[in-house]
This record gives sequence, C-alpha cells and structure tokens, in this order.
Amino acid sequence: MQHTLAADDGLIRKLWIAEVDIYRDHLLRLDRDSRHSRFGGAVSDEFIREYVGSTYQLNVVMHGFFVDGTLRGAAELRPLGPAFAREAEAAFSIETPWQSHGVGSALLDRTLLAARNRGIRILHMACLANNRRMQELARKFAAELSFDFGSVVGEVAAPRPTPLSVLREMVADGHGFATAVLDVQSRLLKPT
Repeated sequence: MQHTLAADDGLIRKLWIAEVDIYRDHLLRLDRDSRHSRFGGAVSDEFIREYVGSTYQLNVVMHGFFVDGTLRGAAELRPLGPAFAREAEAAFSIETPWQSHGVGSALLDRTLLAARNRGIRILHMACLANNRRMQELARKFAAELSFDFGSVVGEVAAPRPTPLSVLREMVADGHGFATAVLDVQSRLLKPT
C-alpha cells in the first residue's frame, strides 16, 4: 500500500536566523516549475543565494514545514513599509512531493496567525495567473482575487490580535523550538 504524503507527516515551526542555510538549500532544491512559481520567473542559483541573504531581516517572519528534520516548504511574511506596517506580503515555496497535500494551507494558517498578532490588516499574495495551486489556496482562505497584467493578487483581511491568538502563537513557537532542539540533539547522537 502506498503512503500518501500530507501536512500531518511533518512539523511546521518558525525558522530562526541561524537556519539561513536550511532555507537556502530548500529553495535550491525547488524544481524549475516550483522555482518559477515562487519567484514569478526563472531565477538562477546565485539569485537564490543573494535573495536568502537579504531575507533574514528583523521584520520578516518565516515558518517552515519540516519532514524528518529537512525543510520541505516555507512561508515568508514580509511587512510592507516601516515598522508596525499594516500590510504585508506572503510568499510560499513547497517542494513538489509535498504540493497539493495541505502543506500550503497549514503554512498560510500559521502565517495568518503571525500577521494577526503583528497588527497586519491586509496580506498580499502575488502569483502568476497560471499558478492554480496558489489561487485555490487564496480562495480557501476567503481572499478576494484581482487579476492584473497576467498575475493574481490575493488580499486576506486579518482580524485583530487577541490574548488567545497571541498565546496560540507562543505555544506553537515553544513547541517548534523544543522540537528543533530535540531534532538537532538526535542527529548529533546518531552514530556515524
């Protein structure tokens, strides 16, 4: 019997600044079509290396989808404008075997929570007009889509933060951090 991949087969947690290499390696593993969808066109390995170097700014919040300790999907939340911006951009990258299995939905859910808790009211998700997966993901979360010059922009209005939403993010971050520490420890203890 063949096992079907699902978001439940992995762990979603925040990516930390020390994990820049993990994020770079994930983006470099994307196949041509996935890379094209993520960046809106063909990009080189060098472009990805430079992009990742600029990604880890203080205001960018990143979540990753890990399977057996390897990053297989990622979501970026980039505020648009100065500190305490009310709008942000969300970008997603998921390696092919994990596409269409709920990973994007799980990452968007976590990204919406982070946006909400940072007072972000509008979340922009830009994608190419032929990126049906991203359009379906935006529709699933009640985004209004508008078509502009061959691309699609989804806007999701995030509700205001509440003590419960802040606590939910803190618990998820604590669980993710503990799991990451245990994962590193188990890899260090494996016999070589």
